[in-house]
Amino acid sequence: MTDRVESALTKSAEGGFGGAADDFAFSSSPHMPGQPGRAGDLLEPTFPVPAVQEVLDGLPGSVIFLMPLRGADGEVADFRIAAAAPDAVDIGARRGKELIGLSVRDTYPTVAGTELWQGYLQALDTGACYRGEPFEYEEVVAGIPRLSRFAVQASACQGGLIVSWVRLDSSEREKRRLAVMQRLGGMGWTDWDLARQKTTWSEEAYAVFGRNRSLGPMTLEELPASAVTEDVPALSRIVQRVLANGDPIDHTFRIGSPAGEVRHVRIVAEAEVDVEGTPVEVHGFLQDLTAEKRAEQQLLEHERAVQAQRSLLEAERAVAARLQHALLPLTEQSLRLGGLTVDLAYQPLQDGLSVGGDWYSAVELPDGSVLLVVGDVAGHGLNAVATMAQLRFAAKGMAITGMPLAMILDRLNTLLLHSTERSSTATMIMARYEPAASLLTWVQAGHLPPLLLRQGQAQYLSKPEGILLGAVPDQCYAASTIHLQSGDQLLLYTDGLVEKPGEDLGDGLARLARSAAACGDSPSPLHDILDLLVEPDARRDDMCILHISL
Repeated sequence: MTDRVESALTKSAEGGFGGAADDFAFSSSPHMPGQPGRAGDLLEPTFPVPAVQEVLDGLPGSVIFLMPLRGADGEVADFRIAAAAPDAVDIGARRGKELIGLSVRDTYPTVAGTELWQGYLQALDTGACYRGEPFEYEEVVAGIPRLSRFAVQASACQGGLIVSWVRLDSSEREKRRLAVMQRLGGMGWTDWDLARQKTTWSEEAYAVFGRNRSLGPMTLEELPASAVTEDVPALSRIVQRVLANGDPIDHTFRIGSPAGEVRHVRIVAEAEVDVEGTPVEVHGFLQDLTAEKRAEQQLLEHERAVQAQRSLLEAERAVAARLQHALLPLTEQSLRLGGLTVDLAYQPLQDGLSVGGDWYSAVELPDGSVLLVVGDVAGHGLNAVATMAQLRFAAKGMAITGMPLAMILDRLNTLLLHSTERSSTATMIMARYEPAASLLTWVQAGHLPPLLLRQGQAQYLSKPEGILLGAVPDQCYAASTIHLQSGDQLLLYTDGLVEKPGEDLGDGLARLARSAAACGDSPSPLHDILDLLVEPDARRDDMCILHISL
């Protein structure tokens, strides 16, 4: 290239520069910006810049034309860029015409005195081409040092220097960047030259396979042998298709590693074919997907565990629902038993859960009589439910045998006292109605009295002897009787219906009596009483009510 430039410059000088003697005459001219002042001024050469630039305009790459600037003593003190190829780029990213007029000393101050500088002077003095070792140059840009490496060549030409350079650090930086990207992505590139039977792997490809570098890369034909036994057939078919037809590859297979673990490797590749369609080269990459597959497996196992847990919870919920129907009273019911109409309402404190310590029973006994029970276990939640279930079913079982009601309460008191949950107590009211005699016999254990509504008048029945269950042993429980008349209404209830925080219990009982009297002629007195008495947002307890009418 230098020979062509010098030939062109020589012809241009002979034909259009006005002769060599005129071309490079030295003059003491004002210095250009960046030039040192007159300690002393440098002698600026004059030359036909357009002609030189015209030659460099047709050259690729980074090429410039340097003219020496000599001091008064005739020694070279600096070089100025007199022309530049359009593609020339320096360390500061200055390009083409931006370089023209720059002083080497001012623009690249660390070059002076270096081996490169001496090479410039030697080439200018002897005419021999200078090719130095890769030259490192550091420039500070925006406060950040930038080190670059160049391969520089300089040749004397018409009293100046044709200088060309190739930046080495750019390709090296790209290689490092590519290596980092491959490492972070767990992949390495591969080239299979089928025509020359040559295989090339990047360093990262060896890491993907965990393969010793000294073993060299594997050919495409050898690739299936590295897979685990189950994956060999599929990988073999894919390799055969790319070798025969040039089909692209995107396949994941498993390999064994020296450490004994199984790795998941993805191969993505495409073939280049000749004019006859025969594959001659295959290019692609290998990627280690072991971490991703392990994460997928862990996620799958987690999803299976979640599904198993969900199935278990659904099964437990179904069992709980069946137990709830078996153990707990319905929240609302209307029955016809032994000539009585019995309307029932059960409202636990916990919304959405029919779980509480209050309960009722309304069943017809084998002798034709009717058993009516309302009870209240201290507390709420599952512990109260467990105690309630004991009392409810034990009371019903003993009543079916014909045992007197007072004796049933005595046995239930003993049951609670000897239960594992010694702290449980309960109040209870039991009644047996004999239809033939219209006789109601009832007992109570610390419970609020029944409310009788007769001929529009509401009054509470006098309570027989009996304190709450589970408090003290050897208690005495007595029974009381009353004959019911046609049109009578009887209300059995728990304290949640009448009690309010900070209010005397007597006030609540009086309110219930007034409400019952007001609703006595209603088609659905139980619902109307609840509407008058119950404030859902103000409730503090479970609530159970039996409305009995004859």
